[in-house]
Amino acid sequence: MRHVLIPLCSRIALHLLRLLSTQESRWDLPALAFLVEVLECLDLTQYGLSVLKILRRHLESRCTCRDRRRLVLRGLVVLSKDPWMARKMCGLSQSLLELLGDADGEVVHMTLRVFTNVLQNKDILISSTTAPKLAEALLELFHNDNGHVQLLSIRLFCKVMELVVDEGKISLKRIVKESLLPLSNYYRDENQQLVKASRETLFRAAKFLKRTDLKKLLKKEQPLKLAECLLAEDRSRATEHLRQALPYLRSLQEPLRAVAVRFMEIAGQCLRRQQGETRLIDDAPQVQMQDATPSCSNLEN
Repeated sequence: MRHVLIPLCSRIALHLLRLLSTQESRWDLPALAFLVEVLECLDLTQYGLSVLKILRRHLESRCTCRDRRRLVLRGLVVLSKDPWMARKMCGLSQSLLELLGDADGEVVHMTLRVFTNVLQNKDILISSTTAPKLAEALLELFHNDNGHVQLLSIRLFCKVMELVVDEGKISLKRIVKESLLPLSNYYRDENQQLVKASRETLFRAAKFLKRTDLKKLLKKEQPLKLAECLLAEDRSRATEHLRQALPYLRSLQEPLRAVAVRFMEIAGQCLRRQQGETRLIDDAPQVQMQDATPSCSNLEN
């Protein structure tokens, strides 16, 4: 219907819009489901704000079920492609931020797409309050099991550094530092898109932090040297860096496990005199202790 009967779909969309505006709960879910399907047939310059008002009401409702939340996000993905509507959606940032920690992978993926579409608009900057919250949430998604989520979160993290207002750069600095090691781990990932995105984000981070030394290491394609550099300048954060490496021991990719092992060796040297912190190494999954691949065989030692 959507492809061959566009005029009819427009009329259907308007009728559904009126139904949803009455707030009759018994019609909400089916009406919303059909509206999302024909939303692209609607004139957003005339009716976009009405649609956004409805979607926002459902998004911020405490009673929103998983299916309803998915439908709302599908609608927001469509709206966010329109530059004018994208500017009107900035007020949803807090509600969308909360969804980045959702257990539903599809919800997280669509939320990242909404953020990405909105931030494509050159007229939009990220406030000093939103930037650190968004960056923190994205950093947690770097080691997500879903490759698409990883890729979107890394690209979006790069956008945050680019678009944050000047007042927010100081509070963002700490989080950007924490991103360096996780990003460097993806230099050996099998997904070349992920490798490219990580490199671009690392260069942006080095520029953001005004670190010419890191830029030189990145140009020489030496991610492990970057790890050594970071540990050498602040050994007190060795434990924190070690925690960041642990999730990659569970990776199905042998090169990523090898990078994590090598980094644990570097961090372990810094922890020799810090009593009690070596328990982090002891907590590494036993299955990885028995890793038979040559590059990981020194983990137990």
